[in-house]
Amino acid sequence: MTTASSRRDFIVKLGVSAAAANFAFALPSLGWAASATKKKRLVFVFTPNGVIPDHFWPDEEGTHGDLKRILAPLDPFKQQMLTLEGVDNKIKGDGDGHMRGIGCLLTGVELFPGDVQGGSDTPAGWSMGISVDQHIRNKLQADAQTRTRFGSLEFGVMVPQRADTWTRWSYAGPNQPVAPVSDPYQMFNKLYGQTQNRAMLASVLDDLREDFKSIEKMVSAEDRQMLLQHVDMVRSVEKELKSELAHQSKEKEAGHSIPKLPPNIEEENDNMPTIARMQSDLLVNSFAADFARVASVQITNSVGNARMRWLDINEGHHAISHEPDSNESAYENLIRINTWYCEQIAYLAKRLADTPEPGGDGSLLDNTTIVWTNELGKGNSHTRNSIPFVMVGGGLGMKMGRAMKFDHVPHNRLLLSLTEAMGYPEKSFGNPDYCGDGSLTGLNG
Repeated sequence: MTTASSRRDFIVKLGVSAAAANFAFALPSLGWAASATKKKRLVFVFTPNGVIPDHFWPDEEGTHGDLKRILAPLDPFKQQMLTLEGVDNKIKGDGDGHMRGIGCLLTGVELFPGDVQGGSDTPAGWSMGISVDQHIRNKLQADAQTRTRFGSLEFGVMVPQRADTWTRWSYAGPNQPVAPVSDPYQMFNKLYGQTQNRAMLASVLDDLREDFKSIEKMVSAEDRQMLLQHVDMVRSVEKELKSELAHQSKEKEAGHSIPKLPPNIEEENDNMPTIARMQSDLLVNSFAADFARVASVQITNSVGNARMRWLDINEGHHAISHEPDSNESAYENLIRINTWYCEQIAYLAKRLADTPEPGGDGSLLDNTTIVWTNELGKGNSHTRNSIPFVMVGGGLGMKMGRAMKFDHVPHNRLLLSLTEAMGYPEKSFGNPDYCGDGSLTGLNG
């Protein structure tokens, strides 16, 4: 058997479902993993509205000492962390600062003219080029040794259900925005089976349990452990779904059902911490199963206005970000908001660190690099200088555990560094005018 379809057909003929077969296809001990070489993975994470630089960036270059307040949640991973200060988004052209901030962040190229009006600047449309996550995805998928089931996965957390320049940062090509999946249940459905509604999804574990038992007899002890981890994850999602369905049933018995509400209102806003954790869990399980080697997590959107009531902050994030530094209450709240965002990066890093690398050495974090970034350097000035770029994990083989400071270099050079570290060096990425000096120097020590 030499083809992906014949291998999958063989598994299905053993009597297991297609959903279980797709998972088994990636198990190393069956000899059918996509590649026997060390895997490299990338996760891009977006959070909005800039940071408070004085409580974010390390004071000195070199080995990390005590981290500032915002980055403190990453202290357990500071030996695997790289901060890059002085990397600027220099892309100009149409659109307001937020639009160019997010729309040019991963593409490194201008926005098309368009009719989406933002702030006092000119209106704009979608980006003129492919984003670096999709570019790397395409390179991986073009090689049978690195091809995976999905190539890339695009997660969202409370991203508004509308399509405009502020809500998209991943692009399959010019004028081709990629919509993130913000509903964890929809993402679960995509990963583990084509179900038509949540009631059907709640029963998927029953269908998979016997299938997993059949596969368990064929694989190594290490892969059996990974199967058990997947069963636990599926059981957790199923439990939440059944609880929700039971609640809806009680509501109907009382004479009314839970209404369908537009996005970003209070009831959904307050679920943001839970949704963020669910999406991280799904991402980690997807990497463990080798469903993809590139992922993005977009937490809200450019000008994201989440109300973080779980932090006792009732005002919207974007509104607070416009306040002057002299507003001590707003300044403190912005530090706390960005610290919470950092906690989500730390949670993802811990989940990756706690998951052994299937068929390899170390953990998933040892073979994955998280790139956490933002559309602005600082919210109230709308600057795109010193865009927050924090990298965590060993997937790219860079020298971690240190702070680096650059003299306002174009972020296109960092995009070049990412493609190069993944094994696909390019002479330019995005606007070639900002690529003349090539990839960033010093990242490998």
